[in-house]
Amino acid sequence: MGALVIDNKKYARVLAKVLPRVIATGEEHERMLAEVEKLMDRGKHRTAEEDAALDLMVRLVKDYEEEHHPLPDPSPHEMLVYLMEQRSLKQADLLPIFKSRGYVSDVINAKRGISKVHAKQLAEFFKVWQTYSSSSSAFRGSTEGW
Repeated sequence: MGALVIDNKKYARVLAKVLPRVIATGEEHERMLAEVEKLMDRGKHRTAEEDAALDLMVRLVKDYEEEHHPLPDPSPHEMLVYLMEQRSLKQADLLPIFKSRGYVSDVINAKRGISKVHAKQLAEFFKVWQTYSSSSSAFRGSTEGW
């Protein structure tokens, strides 16, 4: 994808309207979200300059939210259930890994943990990265790098 060509004077006018800056308070966060929404509502009618400003504001919002409202990592069980839902899989689809319907059911219902061996097999099955927490073996899915 080529570089976006923008008119600096037009871009400066867009920036002067929204005044984007590093977000430090909840009030600034709300204001920036409102500005993002206004530009998003313009859809395909946005100019290249508005797109550039939107990209900047989205990055500012994302940075603020990651710092002030971080999402906890999902548990191995939550990640497994999520990956199954995303792929419309049933418990029976995991039989090649767990070898027993009862075992699969216990894992899905969080009655059993996921061993390191099973975590590795699940990571390969779902084509996600596998990591381990220091306190226990943990299947944590991430599709980054796949």
